[in-house]
Amino acid sequence: MTYCRKILFHLCLIGPFYVASARAEQVGNVDVDWLGNDIIIEAIHDPEVAGVTCHIAYFERGLVDRLSNGNWFEDPSNSAISCRQTGPITIGDIDRSDEGEDVFSQRMSIILKSLRVKRIFDESNQVLIYIAHAREVESGSAKMSISTVPLYGER
Repeated sequence: MTYCRKILFHLCLIGPFYVASARAEQVGNVDVDWLGNDIIIEAIHDPEVAGVTCHIAYFERGLVDRLSNGNWFEDPSNSAISCRQTGPITIGDIDRSDEGEDVFSQRMSIILKSLRVKRIFDESNQVLIYIAHAREVESGSAKMSISTVPLYGER
């Protein structure tokens, strides 16, 4: 095995878990079928907004599915998100632009695809918007899910 292949092999094994474990806590694992395909559910605490927790669900392909269908190093872009107030909300130094800022990112393939959660502050309506979407360098993706948390007078 060449040096480059060894590096790619190790990135496939530890890369996705390293990124996810730093910011998310797995709270559920739903077995979808006998091929080992699962729906993973993770809790994500917004690092800049205390009192808000998002739960994100995404599909993780099993080994049998990967071997039988090819495309070994990639999971689907589909995801769902739900965010709620889980304590007193305290807003830190957040990006208030219409682009918002990344709250969470996890690789869904070796290089070209990641699952991201962005926060956007709708100041006029006093609502935090969280959007989960796939970021694909090559061709983009229109698959997304959105959740909102009203602030009820918080500033």
